[in-house]
Amino acid sequence: MSVPAPPPEATAPPSQPKKAAAAAWIGSALEYYDFFIYGSAAALIFPKVFFDDSDPATATLLSLATFGVAYAARPVGALFLGHFGDRLGRKKIMVFTLMLMGVSTFLIGCLPTRAQVGTLAPVLLVLCRVLQGISAAGEQASASSMSLEHAPGHRRGFFSSFTLSGTQGGQLIATLAFIPIAALPEEQLLSWGWRVPFWASVLVAVVAYLIRRRLAETPAFTRQAAGEGVVKLPLAVLMREHWADVLRVVGGALIASVSTIFTVWALAYATSDAVGMSRSSMLWVGALANLVALGAIPLWATLSDRIGRRPVFLVGAVGSAVMMFLYLWAISTGSYPLVLLLGIVTFGVVYSAANGVWPAFYGEMFSTRVRLSGMAIGTQIGFAVAGFAVTFAAEIAGPDGTGWSAVALFTAALCVPPVVAALSARETHKVPTELLGERGGQRPSQPQTVSA
Repeated sequence: MSVPAPPPEATAPPSQPKKAAAAAWIGSALEYYDFFIYGSAAALIFPKVFFDDSDPATATLLSLATFGVAYAARPVGALFLGHFGDRLGRKKIMVFTLMLMGVSTFLIGCLPTRAQVGTLAPVLLVLCRVLQGISAAGEQASASSMSLEHAPGHRRGFFSSFTLSGTQGGQLIATLAFIPIAALPEEQLLSWGWRVPFWASVLVAVVAYLIRRRLAETPAFTRQAAGEGVVKLPLAVLMREHWADVLRVVGGALIASVSTIFTVWALAYATSDAVGMSRSSMLWVGALANLVALGAIPLWATLSDRIGRRPVFLVGAVGSAVMMFLYLWAISTGSYPLVLLLGIVTFGVVYSAANGVWPAFYGEMFSTRVRLSGMAIGTQIGFAVAGFAVTFAAEIAGPDGTGWSAVALFTAALCVPPVVAALSARETHKVPTELLGERGGQRPSQPQTVSA
């Protein structure tokens, strides 16, 4: 059955861009609330609950490795979810990823500990983490595609940035959820306290589902399905016509290493015996930095609608490489006011430049036929490296975990591929939505398609 085609000049109804942005925000907030409460728990709780705490350094290393497991699963999830997102539509994938993340996160809160079931406990933990990774693989790509394709052509940066505003919102909520939990007495914290934030994700999942199920499919995808038909094998078309852009997105996505090292490794370092900062005080650094990011992201994205995606992304990539040196140095001094100030500037302001603009920057590299596949596969391969950057950082820091300068240099090195990707990319902020991903405004040879 074919989907009725809207007239060529049809655009989304005035309310749809806002609804799409809201759906992207709430869904991403849930996804990354779930994703980052795991990061906080991996740094503060899981070494004592799921691993042998007789060797704290090894237990912490193993716990941080499980944080990276989800990133390893994300490229696999991207292959499947990207394929079906370009075949079945953005909306169905957005609903599926939402439910999968909610279930897997709730199950983590129900897991038995190592003291109860031995080595089965970390095995079950890794399995749930893999499901989280598969879900996250499709969330940002589908939400970004949905908001970009619903947005007015001159405001694609602004509306698509709500996906990343939601990510920061979820990270903020996750951090705030852990502040009172981390303040519990040790016995209560390790027995039941850490489970509460995982169970609470069910409430947000219900709200997000109600919003997303009422959202219309994008005009761009509907036109594609009704006209040429959807691509039968999106991955084949993607690799044939957009392989260079996929590589650019992979390189650009390594900028997420700044986030994972800031959120997880720096937290573990600051609260270690070597520095001695309290869990609650460091969680407040993350909370306030994310609060600032909520305001900075749409501002950077709006600027990119005026001056272009590339210059804004480059500010974020180069600036983050410099600021991570200053932030980790501040932690090494033990000066909390300095850590708070530089943490907010690094993560809340500078990193937000790249973080806020990439949904439009990456999405505009691809045509409607393969946009979700291109974004999902490219970002998730890059994010997989970023996820394990935490584990590498723990190794680089040395046996006593104090080698912050080596970690800062490692993070700066991971910012080089994003710079190269941005410098080699086309500027697309003024290209009409229907011509995105098409060379010179002309479509390449037509792939095999099927009716929706």
